[in-house]
Amino acid sequence: MDTGLLKLGVNVDIQRTDGRIHSAVVSGINSDTRSVTVEWFERGETKGKEIEIDAIFQLNPEFLPPAARSSPENGNAVDNFRYIPKETPRNVKSQGVKPSYSRLPDDHSGGGGNIGCQPDLNNMDNLQGGDEMRKNNNNSYRKKSNCVKEVEKIKQKRVERRAQQIALREQQEQDYDTSQPSWEFDAMIREFRKTLEYRPITNTDPIENHQICVCLRKRPLNRKEADRREIDVITVPNKDLVIVHEPKQKVDLTKYLENQSFRFDYSFDENSTNEMIYRYTAQPLVECTFAGGMATCFAYGQTGSGKTHTMGGDFSSKGKQDCTKGIYVLAASDVFKLLSSKYKKADLTVGASFFEIYSGKVFDLLNNKQKLRVLEDGKQQIQVVGLKEEEIQRVEDVLRLIQHGNNVRTSGVTSANNHSSRSHAVFQISLRKRGSRKLHGKFSLIDLAGNERGADTSSSDRQTRMEGAEINKSLLALKECIRALGRRGAHLPFRASKLTQVLRDSFIGENSRTCMISMISPGMSCCEHTLNTLRYADRVKELGPGGPVEGKPSDYSPTAGGGLSPQKSDLEVLRNANEGELSEEMFEFHEVISHMQEEEEAVIDEHREIVEQSYKWIDVDKKLLKMTDDVDYDVEAYAKQLESLLSKKIDAMVQLREKVKNLRQELQQEEFLSKNIKRMK
Repeated sequence: MDTGLLKLGVNVDIQRTDGRIHSAVVSGINSDTRSVTVEWFERGETKGKEIEIDAIFQLNPEFLPPAARSSPENGNAVDNFRYIPKETPRNVKSQGVKPSYSRLPDDHSGGGGNIGCQPDLNNMDNLQGGDEMRKNNNNSYRKKSNCVKEVEKIKQKRVERRAQQIALREQQEQDYDTSQPSWEFDAMIREFRKTLEYRPITNTDPIENHQICVCLRKRPLNRKEADRREIDVITVPNKDLVIVHEPKQKVDLTKYLENQSFRFDYSFDENSTNEMIYRYTAQPLVECTFAGGMATCFAYGQTGSGKTHTMGGDFSSKGKQDCTKGIYVLAASDVFKLLSSKYKKADLTVGASFFEIYSGKVFDLLNNKQKLRVLEDGKQQIQVVGLKEEEIQRVEDVLRLIQHGNNVRTSGVTSANNHSSRSHAVFQISLRKRGSRKLHGKFSLIDLAGNERGADTSSSDRQTRMEGAEINKSLLALKECIRALGRRGAHLPFRASKLTQVLRDSFIGENSRTCMISMISPGMSCCEHTLNTLRYADRVKELGPGGPVEGKPSDYSPTAGGGLSPQKSDLEVLRNANEGELSEEMFEFHEVISHMQEEEEAVIDEHREIVEQSYKWIDVDKKLLKMTDDVDYDVEAYAKQLESLLSKKIDAMVQLREKVKNLRQELQQEEFLSKNIKRMK
């Protein structure tokens, strides 16, 4: 680049942004950007700026290259510039330069010799307009600095970006309902679904044989969710895959989706019917019972996800349920079909029982909710003492029993459901040899309580805490028992909960089969509970046959617990196998709950025995009093017998009092631990 006569240290005239013209010293020359850096002294301090070389040549034409001054194109370049800087030394240093403020170009009198403006004799006609011409020429020759150019580029990009955002917003308003609270997530989910290939399960797909079958069912959005304008965050693209679109938000409030995939034996979307669910889940287990096996089908999931709908049938309101379309009746119907055709000569009878497990206690739904006792006999067989089993002859009998049981089953009103089940309901179909009543096979269908209640262990109400703790413990125990079913010779921790205790015979033997139907809700507000359900179901399946083994070995021996009781030993199994799910504090809480339930049962049994014994004591009292009616009765014998009777009464009362005292201590310990858990949360 030709910088002409410009060099470091020379004095040049510059023009400020407010129009002032004064001298400054060149302190730097940049050939790449065709600019120079100048400095001047003003108001006691040194200032500087970067100026285009062409702007310097505009005010200082004497520094133009010699070729540019006399070129044919430019003519006499020096004469074309109307401003001539005053003659000052050019080699002064920057710190010694005094500001030379702009001079008025329209003052051409003889007394202005210091101004340095000379009239152009060849252009006298233009002398009057010289001021405007010089201003226009200066503006036309000045170029913008690099800083100004960068700012303008940024401004232009911002304008373009805002225009694109406005256009995108207008397009989105046309494609989506932007009045919906979560329309951005809905738009992202729709875009993701466009990339998927859909192949949902149909009635023509083959039925696979599994000892442990885990499947998933997605229900449609209900009326409440539709009124809240919730979005569907669950996608079931094919027969064994489910995708959860979990809404997330970054620190900078940017919204995005975390798409999590789960794979099961079968996945059913919202269009699947109860008949289709039954065909792939419970129907293959019916024939297992005729072969002498123990089959179990569980419905698991959040409250309001469709468990009772799937197992019992459609609900219209509390107490009104169309049981003909539930798995209970569909299974019973197939039992009678096989009994009258393929197994007609087997000489079997069909019996049904229906009971619920609520807060660690068992109640008979077919016998006025009578409380039942679960005991283990000398052969280590579990017996439900007093359970009523009715012999059934037809499907109508099953309908009658189910409707009666559902009417008295423990339920409550929640935000998710007006008819929310708060207990595990167990409906069992038993096949027995005619005459001997020996058990041939059994099919247990279980409608589990809502899994979100298991976390409700810090409630201020003891009954709610007990309910939540028992659900939590029973679900963990159920998972471990299903694991043990998939591993030959593994320890079965059935004593850890009442649910697994009454179902013990369904988890042992080579001819035992289990199916779990996991129910999920599609709404965005249920996303957390949905993920918990899917993780639980996935954990059960991946540890079954053919799946990778995770966690600690399940062949835990109960003798490893030393002198622990069988129930406490099984609780230890749960803690070892679920370290991430069962904390030390929660394990201690479950221990206290279990011990408290044992103490409660002991107190009730002792109290019942004392009441029954009291009738006998009253008879003895009457005899002793009658003895005193005789004139010459034996006083010593009377006193001796009365003392013996009173000793028996006192001993019984003292023992009962000690047990009641222990029970109260357990209640206080439970209260204390529940508060600690609440504080930690």
